Amino acid sequence: MAQPYKRILLKLSGESLMGNQAYGIDSERLSLYAEEIIAIAKGGVEVAVVIGGGNIYRGMQAEGSGIDRVQGDHMGMLATVINSLALQSALEAKGHKTRLLSAIKMEQIAEPFIRRRAVRHLEKGRIVIFGAGTGNPYFTTDTAASLRAIEIEADVILKGTRVDGIYTADPEKDKNAVKYERITFAEVYEKGLNVMDMTAFTLCKENNLPIIVFDMNKPGNLGRLLKGEQVGTLVEL
Repeated sequence: MAQPYKRILLKLSGESLMGNQAYGIDSERLSLYAEEIIAIAKGGVEVAVVIGGGNIYRGMQAEGSGIDRVQGDHMGMLATVINSLALQSALEAKGHKTRLLSAIKMEQIAEPFIRRRAVRHLEKGRIVIFGAGTGNPYFTTDTAASLRAIEIEADVILKGTRVDGIYTADPEKDKNAVKYERITFAEVYEKGLNVMDMTAFTLCKENNLPIIVFDMNKPGNLGRLLKGEQVGTLVEL
């Protein structure tokens, strides 16, 4: 089966890195993710990654703790850089070249995000990790993932979650929830389904960028998806 995508952006939540822990980074989960990502990169797919920071800090937490929202969002951006550094280390420990590009300048640990440089790294086979969100408060890492995917002209966003797709209801709460194999952007709006935050989702729709929601924690899912197998739920126009 022909490989359906040449360049992808993989969006991972910060919480996914916790494994079974209450917070922080589970080294075993991180290692498994690194193996899966390297496997598809070695298969010829150009891979970019955006990771959230919810396992360390969420900007939205700030409002309840008396911290200014903008300050809180900046703290959340730094949390994504911590996760990005951890993933970079895990990937390089397994022998694959990477580059970490940050939306906030921190020259000692990451390159600044420059679109042409990011694309060149991808063309050279390096796994590119985008840290610090968009660099702006009030925007989520989902929005950062959508924006970066559009900028690097990715073929698809792969949103790795702990559920295996989009359902009619929350499958963790409703055992009668039915999974969609494919769904349109318009249907997601109409049914009020929660795929990404609205800003991120609208960016994808307006730029005709498909999204696949899938279970990243099932070993081999990422590889099967990139071989063209039906994995998760495809959202398209």
